[in-house]
Amino acid sequence: MRVVPACLADVAALAGRLGRALLPLCDRCQVCRGLLPGAGGGGGAGAGSWHGGIGGKKSPVCPVCAPGLAPRCGGFCPRCGAFAVDADAPPELCLDCRHGGRVWDGFAFHGRYEGLLRELVLGFKFSGRLGQGRLLAGFLAEAWQRAAGRHGPGSMDAGAPDCLVPVPLHPRRLSWRGFNQSLELARLLGRELARPVCPAGLLRVRDTIPQSRLPGRKRLTNLAGAFTGQARLVAGRHVLLIDDVMTTGATVETAVRALRQAGAARVDVTVVAR
Repeated sequence: MRVVPACLADVAALAGRLGRALLPLCDRCQVCRGLLPGAGGGGGAGAGSWHGGIGGKKSPVCPVCAPGLAPRCGGFCPRCGAFAVDADAPPELCLDCRHGGRVWDGFAFHGRYEGLLRELVLGFKFSGRLGQGRLLAGFLAEAWQRAAGRHGPGSMDAGAPDCLVPVPLHPRRLSWRGFNQSLELARLLGRELARPVCPAGLLRVRDTIPQSRLPGRKRLTNLAGAFTGQARLVAGRHVLLIDDVMTTGATVETAVRALRQAGAARVDVTVVAR
């Protein structure tokens, strides 16, 4: 018995349905998993001027999520990231940085630790959503690029770093969490900047109470002696220190001091959220 082939129009329709059902994950927003613009429609409305694209690459964030993840471009101290009341004001040194300065050289961050950005960081850090690390590393790359193109206090116009050093976890904390979020971000950012990552450049030699459990005034004393820099890896080098969040700055300050003591020539700091 002769088999009659299916109608070509039916085949085309079936292929179209399958294609829409099997759209690649890269065509979906890395936050809400909705379709990105140009991926079969969708994406929604409400985008601001920032769409999450890194270095001219296609945006990984849909127009609905993008406004909640836009970088902070004004109303902050360029040396430490402290926020001013007016988010539209030009970056200006805060009182503390005018009088006392900071132990690091350049500083960059993506946005305020609140809302959607906070949810992404917490999900990446505590819920094992490692796939979102690439998005957060993209934010780090953007923040570094903005600071590199800036002049004055807190700028990173000294050029690309010699190496990236993540803020380390104590081995006991590392075994409990299973990964160091700062190391994963540094690895991804290192690829973006084409710079090596030096995980052993800074070691955590003393386990401490989690900083989030302590008031600001006790955070520095809690971290006393917690880090040690490795001179054989960082001496004379331009180091970019990487962390996910900076709140009071106690962890970053203690880590930078340890790198300085080990002979680092310059230490810049980049974090996702402030």
